[in-house]
Amino acid sequence: MLAYVLITVKSGSERDFLKEISEFKEVVEANLVIGENDVVIKIDVEDIVHMDKFLTEKLRVQPDVFLTTTMIITEQIKPKA
Repeated sequence: MLAYVLITVKSGSERDFLKEISEFKEVVEANLVIGENDVVIKIDVEDIVHMDKFLTEKLRVQPDVFLTTTMIITEQIKPKA
């Protein structure tokens, strides 16, 4: 199960936070962005239970996390090789 998570973090902690969360096995992509959010990650989890545990026990407990928004991917079109 794939999902994007938009994350707002404490000002000034963006780059350190990005490096830290990129080490989590569930995170397959991590990006620093400009806009309403600071970081966008793509996660790959087994199921909704695994997603809930990742979000509540790993991500949202990080001291610099202010807000998260999760978007579950329901269909994906891969670019042609």
